[in-house]
Amino acid sequence: MLFRLTALLLGTLCSLSIQANPAKPGGDTSTTKTGANAFSMPASNLSFDKRLDFSVGNSFFRNPWVAAPATTDARDGLGPLFNTNACQSCHVKDGRGHPPAFDGDNAVSMLVRLSVPANESQQHRAYLQTLGVVPHPVYGGQLQDMAIPGAVPEGKVAIRYTPETVRFNDGSTLALRRPHLTIKNPGYGEPGNDLLTSARIAPPMIGLGLLEAIPEASLLAREDINDANNDGIRGHANRVWDNAANTTVVGRFGWKAGQPSLRQQNAHAFAGDMGLTSHLVPADDCTAAQDCGQYPDGGKPEVSDDILDAVTFYSQHLAVPARRNLNDPQVQAGEQLFLALGCAGCHTPSYTTGEHESPALSGQTIYPYTDLLLHDMGDDLADNRPEFAASGREWRTPPLWGLGYADEVAGEPARYLHDGRARTPLEAVLWHGGEAEAARNRVLAASAEEREQLIAFLESL
Repeated sequence: MLFRLTALLLGTLCSLSIQANPAKPGGDTSTTKTGANAFSMPASNLSFDKRLDFSVGNSFFRNPWVAAPATTDARDGLGPLFNTNACQSCHVKDGRGHPPAFDGDNAVSMLVRLSVPANESQQHRAYLQTLGVVPHPVYGGQLQDMAIPGAVPEGKVAIRYTPETVRFNDGSTLALRRPHLTIKNPGYGEPGNDLLTSARIAPPMIGLGLLEAIPEASLLAREDINDANNDGIRGHANRVWDNAANTTVVGRFGWKAGQPSLRQQNAHAFAGDMGLTSHLVPADDCTAAQDCGQYPDGGKPEVSDDILDAVTFYSQHLAVPARRNLNDPQVQAGEQLFLALGCAGCHTPSYTTGEHESPALSGQTIYPYTDLLLHDMGDDLADNRPEFAASGREWRTPPLWGLGYADEVAGEPARYLHDGRARTPLEAVLWHGGEAEAARNRVLAASAEEREQLIAFLESL
């Protein structure tokens, strides 16, 4: 039986109810693949010739880049400073990344974004308009912990955790862990006390083209900056710089929705993660203080338009796996709890995609469970690092589709939230604050049976 608040909440949330979640959350693009490769399949409605394009993009996504000069001139120019030599190294099997498992472990699938507080100078205003942040004058916008031979890495990431216990209303408890980030062995001097940092694990790659195809009007219709409906939720879109259009547009991608398109997201990843330039992002993250010009590059641009197109096509068409256990009574009860708790206030269940350059992504009814908007998530999750219109307490609502496959794809227990602090979906829920605090408190008030039902629903996605 649902806990005592459910009946009241369902009455106010009836407009969010959905008849049934289809087994295919990605519409016709969905795949029935399960297991470790569940996130690596092409959209099921791709034609044969487009599947070839997908395979080409896959090769550039998976295969490593090398330092220049090299005989492999299509994939040279790595670095001189970088985090990884292949996209797949962060997005293992196209899934989510994880923080370092122990002191000294490689942080390859977790990045640390850097910046400094902005002042009123013209230079800083220009940075804020086009980058959304002011890069550190020496270390740039991202800590790069690897380097080609002869170059000096920027530093090493270390994370330690302190335990925290949360108590449910029924008296049971759950142990959480609070992360504390340290940058060790800074290669170019102490960064100073004004350094702003934000640790971010790699997000899963599935369904990104479908998110790109959601009409902008559908996203903006969910904005409620002044909380007109008095539900405590004040979502708003990020407004970010579009390099191709040379103007400010709505952001969709990244943990703070700081990128407007997959093409630009990929170009920035090439530049920041691997030190590879493109026409869209013609500079890497090296600064004048690091004198990167002394090292050979792979030609300008190092990532050709054709390669960027191929990787973008690949990332647009990674299929969302089919849902499982839809007819399980536990799952069905958990779905009703999800709605009753107010989770759908941010994790919007469904959209219909609009026209996209790829016909396979157009006109699909999808179930991503996100509004792609920014929400204040409270002090506990705050990184205190603004990015465009996102404050230091705000994060984009992450999609939930594919959540039940996370462990299978990772081959080990997956990690959740932007910095990977949560070891289970329930831990992730209990870190919610700010606009989600009321929903979190309802979870604390739920019985053990109801919590199991909620998790059963999330793991069915």
